[in-house]
Amino acid sequence: MPKYMDMELAQAAYKLMHDMVKVKKGESVLITIDSVSDFRVAEEIAKMSEALGAKVMVAWHSTPKGYGALTMPYLPEPLIACADKTDVWIELNDQWLLYSPLWDKAVTNGRTRQVMLGGLGIERIVRNIGKVDMDIQKQFQDELTRMTKEASEVRITNKAGTDVSFKNDPNRPINSEIDYSVPGAHFLIGQIGWAPIEESINGRIAIDGALSGGGDAELGVLDEVITYVVEKGRIVDFEGGSKAELVKNYFKSLNDPNMYIAAHVCYGCSPNAKLEGCTTEDERVWGSTEWGFGHQGSNYSGGESREAKSHIDGICLNCSVWLDGRQILKDGVFIDPKLEELAKKLGK
Repeated sequence: MPKYMDMELAQAAYKLMHDMVKVKKGESVLITIDSVSDFRVAEEIAKMSEALGAKVMVAWHSTPKGYGALTMPYLPEPLIACADKTDVWIELNDQWLLYSPLWDKAVTNGRTRQVMLGGLGIERIVRNIGKVDMDIQKQFQDELTRMTKEASEVRITNKAGTDVSFKNDPNRPINSEIDYSVPGAHFLIGQIGWAPIEESINGRIAIDGALSGGGDAELGVLDEVITYVVEKGRIVDFEGGSKAELVKNYFKSLNDPNMYIAAHVCYGCSPNAKLEGCTTEDERVWGSTEWGFGHQGSNYSGGESREAKSHIDGICLNCSVWLDGRQILKDGVFIDPKLEELAKKLGK
């Protein structure tokens, strides 16, 4: 019997596995999903992978509490054993295995293509993959990546109170999320992320969109601003109301100094993303920037991972960005002429 958005979901799953992952006949595909996530998405991706000639396994398991290394006590041993033994790993987990020890192992083995799509239900995967013009999106992301890679100094502000500056390391990678065909860590399209030189990051990061850290720090869409005061790449104070106090206490409860160190900053540039409380989609809202603190993957460091017990992401909406003093983004609108032209083609 037909189900809600069957055809649209099938098209998005095919686009993911055929066009983006480029799965090959005979490859192994592992799909992980916890018990609170939408199983129909896993089922459709499994069907498309099988149709493309892959050998498929879906690992459906109980939901951990927390992100990253905090998930490990909740995971069955067979899952831990197999995550780095596959060519493709599609993660649909609401409570992310991302940044866990098994994720670190998988994304650095030179074989596994790990695609993090945590928490995406039917409507989210359809609008953020199925309905995106990939050719124009790639042109936009390539241009923004190039501009950022060439910049030495960056400043980001927003009307909620963000005003943070930092320097870039030209030897570190910039992750433009759209092509999943090579081994390593991959994320939902519509995001460009990198790790600035940590010691150069100074200022205030006013999180007014959403905040997600799993467990007690899974706050979703915010009704008050949470501000990090950052000195030399490390959070030295939290400002705001009761939510800021909650986050401060959560950081403290982990008893891990590395949780306070900036892991990455990202542009949000998905034309269809909505702010609804699913971080995988939230942090791609057009014109936003997103900061992660805690565990830093090798895809950002360009070398060894920096271990931490977990990872917390916060989204700043309607940002302004300057690259070496030249403004490219104003209050969430790209004003660089080439980016502006491509944005219009994407409906922005």
